[in-house]
Amino acid sequence: MRAKPEQYRSGHSGYVSEFDQFIHDYLVHHPAVEEDQVHGWYLWWDHLVDWKDLENQHDDAVPVKSYQYD
Repeated sequence: MRAKPEQYRSGHSGYVSEFDQFIHDYLVHHPAVEEDQVHGWYLWWDHLVDWKDLENQHDDAVPVKSYQYD
């Protein structure tokens, strides 16, 4: 996430918007923001899956008709 504007603007005319400059400078001066983003990613997305529990949920699910408005 600490990509320099030049790295993700390759192939362009070299223009970097004020917003991109602001975000880049903000992340350089506030590294805790990026650490918090990484922590949030692991909290919400990269968690361990209990396969037995997932299988039980699948087995307990009630099938839904393809067209419910009969």
